[in-house]
Parts: sequence; structure tokens; C-alpha cells
Amino acid sequence: MQNPVYHIPALLQECIEGLHILPNGTYVDVTFGGGGHSREIIRHLNPDGHLLAFDQDKDAEQNKLNDSRFTFVYSNFRFLKNFLRYYDVEHIDGLLADLGVSFHHFDDEKRGFSFRFESTLDMRMNQQSPKTAATILNDYDEERLANVFYLYGELGQARKLAYAIVKSRQSKSFVFVSDLLNAVRPYINRKQEKKELAQLFQALRIEVNGEMESLRKMLQQALEVLNPGGRLVVLTYHSLEDRLVKNFFKTGNFEGKADKDFFGKVNTPFKIINNKVIVPTNEEIERNPRSRSAKLRIAEKL
Repeated sequence: MQNPVYHIPALLQECIEGLHILPNGTYVDVTFGGGGHSREIIRHLNPDGHLLAFDQDKDAEQNKLNDSRFTFVYSNFRFLKNFLRYYDVEHIDGLLADLGVSFHHFDDEKRGFSFRFESTLDMRMNQQSPKTAATILNDYDEERLANVFYLYGELGQARKLAYAIVKSRQSKSFVFVSDLLNAVRPYINRKQEKKELAQLFQALRIEVNGEMESLRKMLQQALEVLNPGGRLVVLTYHSLEDRLVKNFFKTGNFEGKADKDFFGKVNTPFKIINNKVIVPTNEEIERNPRSRSAKLRIAEKL
């Protein structure tokens, strides 16, 4: 039986409009999750249209659609091209990526994604992966930990947190969420405790799942397989992802280095559809508070 609160997709109609769906086209949803976006894409396809949906979490498979136009791909989206080739798909007409973590993950007390629950320090999207948050906390040296916290959590006290973790594990290995909270709390600003703990857990989650590298690989492959006129629709939830997507759409690279022609025009593989990023309305945020940080960017391949 499908769980109706697995995830509530943000900016659903804006995403679907952004895809500019051709009824007989081939589309990819690289973040299937609860299937909210996929169900809406399928509604716009005729019998000749097709949708492939990726998810690396086995839990998401329970939500797959019983429809001949739908293919569920149990994989990380970094292997986009490999699996398209496996299913004899050379080119696609659009790709949607909702990079937010499903409610299911934050609310599952056993998965370790939230500091609200006592559980093992896991945080794996793909539960077959050997690397967990505990692995990182117990094995990374102090400098590597500090880099993770600074780069992926944007935490100013990254070095202090890394020092506290290395010192703490000398007497006891990290196993549970409470182990981490006990070690870092002296270095967390009490006035913004929830925010800083969320940043810390975000940093660990990104590192555990290799999220930034996977995103880069997926976007590069998406550019290769998109038909001219095909759309890339990407929902981001933190500045690291958004900056990377924005740069890629504007310049075709992740550094944002503009390659200009003789006349000063930027050489880019995309036409930006929305120059101003799309964010949820106040009404949507009221209905779905977790959509608050969502940012939608849409680009069309030239």
C-alpha cells in the first residue's frame, strides 16, 4: 500500500509547465521518491510517450507506477547514460530533478537523517553502500572532517567541530545520533541550534551519498542525451546545489566561467527559460513548510 506522505513535491505545476511536455516524448524523472512528479508527467503523455524514473533507495520502489509507459530504474542518477542505453533510449525530451530529501527520509527514525530522533548514524540513500555517517565520523582525519563541514555545511566553526569529533572518538566510537550531538553541542550556537545542527547533518549526508559529484555527472550526461529544444528542470534546496546548477545553465560549466565569442556573446549550450529563479508562494509554504527553501531553474538545450 502506498504511503501518501512519502513526499509532497514542491512547485509541482511549475515543474510540469517548465518541462513543456510533448505527448509522445521521452522523459526522465531522476528523483522518483514518492512519485508525485512522475504521476503528473505521465498524465501529459499519450500512448507513445515514455517516462523513466530513477531512485537509488529501494524504499521508493514501492511507489512505482503500474503503467506501460513507465519504467522504474533502481539506480543513482549519476549512471543516467548507462541505464538509458540499457533501455535502448538514445535521446530524451526532458529531465526533471527534485534534489530535496524526501519526507520519508527525514521522518524515518531508523535512517539517521534527522537530529530529532535517536538512531544509528546512517544517512545512506542507497542502503547497499558501505559508507555511513558513522564511517565518516570515525575514520576521517581532522582536516578532512573540517573540509566536509565547511564546504557542505557552510559552518564557520568547522575546525572546532572536527577537533571535538576527533577528541571524542578517542574514548568512544560514534554509533548513534546522540553520540554526535554530545560531542558537538559545546560548539553549537544555542540561539541557532536547529539551523547549525541541520547544516551539520546536511554536510554529512552530502558526503555519505556523494551528492555534489553525482549532481555534476548527471547534469553533464543530461546535456549529452537531451534533444535540441529539450528541457532541464531542476529543484534545489541549498546554495551549493543552486550555485552549481545556475553556473551550468548559464555557461555550460560548473565554475561559471563564461566563454565569449568575438562579439562578447556567451557560448552556452542552453537558453535560460526563467532568468529569475522560481520560488514557492506564501500559500504553498503554508501548505508545505518544507518547500520553503526550494528554488526552481529551467533551461532548454539549444
